[in-house]
Amino acid sequence: MGLILLFAFIATPIIEIALFIEAGERIGLWPTLGIVILTAVAGTWLLRWQGTATWSRATQSLQRNEFPMEEVFAGLCLVLAGALLLTPGFMTDAIGFALFLPPVRKLLARFIRRRLERSSNSKIWVNGAERDFGQTHRPASDGVVEGEFSEVDPKAAEIKALQELEESDRPPNPNSPWAGKS
Repeated sequence: MGLILLFAFIATPIIEIALFIEAGERIGLWPTLGIVILTAVAGTWLLRWQGTATWSRATQSLQRNEFPMEEVFAGLCLVLAGALLLTPGFMTDAIGFALFLPPVRKLLARFIRRRLERSSNSKIWVNGAERDFGQTHRPASDGVVEGEFSEVDPKAAEIKALQELEESDRPPNPNSPWAGKS
């Protein structure tokens, strides 16, 4: 993995410089710079638009007591897309714009999920319990809780509590059959 990252950090600037030179020769300096600025502005707008929609879906999932796994992954992809679009270059812009497309994100999520499933070191914890990647992340119960109850009148409970408090503060009754016995 480290070797792949090293190659990416070396190859990306070289490819971007070559693409800048080629675009500059074909369409000129100012149109090339205009395209770079335009993609940064368009990327910022797309990031804001899709980020707001993703945040809304994540909030709805949390209100349904579901972990918003897809929305979290989409958010990570959008952050990466925004960073790539703000980086000057045609290749990084192409990858960044691709990450804004939901089908591309789904393919990437499927690829990463399969890689994680094969890895023996990968675990996910939801609500304090370890889960497999294939499980849905909904609450384990169907919302039914078994138990016993008794209906209590709040006023009667308050009066009884006050009476018990008053009795604990009084000195013992000397006429009580229990007086003097411990």
